[in-house]
Amino acid sequence: MHEDHDNNSVTATFDLPGMSKDAVNIDVHNGRLTISGENQASQDKTEKGYTVRERSYGRFSRSLPLPSGTKVSDF
Repeated sequence: MHEDHDNNSVTATFDLPGMSKDAVNIDVHNGRLTISGENQASQDKTEKGYTVRERSYGRFSRSLPLPSGTKVSDF
């Protein structure tokens, strides 16, 4: 998170590899910025008459305090 006092702005950057925009939630509540998301993947492969199915699932949530005086209506 970067706070720019000269431009009166706050920038938060997150690297979320493999995540689509639809799978990410952004919320501001009680002076905190919360980023959360969920990712699911499934892969089927057939070899020598057997089917192998791999599934992965992950969920995350990060919450950061916003600088004092941040207006929630600006989001």
